[in-house]
Amino acid sequence: MADAPFTTLDGFRALLGELPGPDAEAAQAARARNGQLTKPPGALGRLEDLAIWYAGWRGTARPRIVAPQVIVFAGNHGVTARGVSAFPAEVTVQMVANFEAGGAAINQLAGEFGAKMDVIALDLDRPTADFTAGPAMSEAEVVAALAAGWAAVDPHADVLVTGEMGIGNTTSAAALAHALFGGAPEDWVGRGTGVDDAGLALKARVVAEGLAANPGAQGDALEALRCLGGRELAAMAGAIARARVARIPVILDGFICTAAAAVLAQTSAGGLDHAVAGHGSAEAGHGRLLEALGKAPLLALDMRLGEGSGAALALGVLKGAVACHSGMATFAEAGVSDG
Repeated sequence: MADAPFTTLDGFRALLGELPGPDAEAAQAARARNGQLTKPPGALGRLEDLAIWYAGWRGTARPRIVAPQVIVFAGNHGVTARGVSAFPAEVTVQMVANFEAGGAAINQLAGEFGAKMDVIALDLDRPTADFTAGPAMSEAEVVAALAAGWAAVDPHADVLVTGEMGIGNTTSAAALAHALFGGAPEDWVGRGTGVDDAGLALKARVVAEGLAANPGAQGDALEALRCLGGRELAAMAGAIARARVARIPVILDGFICTAAAAVLAQTSAGGLDHAVAGHGSAEAGHGRLLEALGKAPLLALDMRLGEGSGAALALGVLKGAVACHSGMATFAEAGVSDG
């Protein structure tokens, strides 16, 4: 685990301006190999593109996935005082204990697909400020959260999934998406933990109030993260940026993870080229967010749990794609005529 090479938001911004790209030679070699595998051209559909994409980022034409990492970040939000969640903030602490005990959905999925899982709780006894009254975090607080995410990534991992837990964080993610991509607050809010119609309307009002209280959030994605995000959202952004620097492919989870990741895309062109969308969640704004980012989800199972659960399930798809690409015989190797 590495300490973050930045101490300010401008330092993080500068880092995002110098992100590495994939290995073009490895990607080309993987594409050539794909053309020789014992199958009709294109018969594996998106799995073929996935394997080539993965090979480019890992720098080898015949990669394997042997060390996936799932990190669940947890944070608490001051905006919960506005009544935007169907559950109290104490549930964040309780769910962290459940993650650590192995009792959550993400524990089962990570184990099933061979991923190491880490749980990082971020100052749960010190919620962010209510963003309807001003910025959610100071610069020092958001930088500390970005750095915590950065440091949590195992440099030996070969796939990264970031998940989250934080009562109130669908409201934070909606406010962040609204600041980054515009539209109306109603375009971005969803039912989250299960709020009713009145709760949904309240969330839209809170999002509008958040942007009114933080005018600097529009037009600057990192400032939007500071003013409207949460520690767990910032940590996910930091982890996904660290993965890019280490050329570790990323599978994005649902609405909250994608909103956090969008900060990178809005700060640096191509900032999410190393990431694929694991699934399209049932949270209302997620499809709109994926469309804005140009990411087609691998799965659509009406999930909206968070925790990294949808992305961990999609890890099975990526592992299947890479296994086929690297394990299948070529026509020459199998002695099969390719026509």
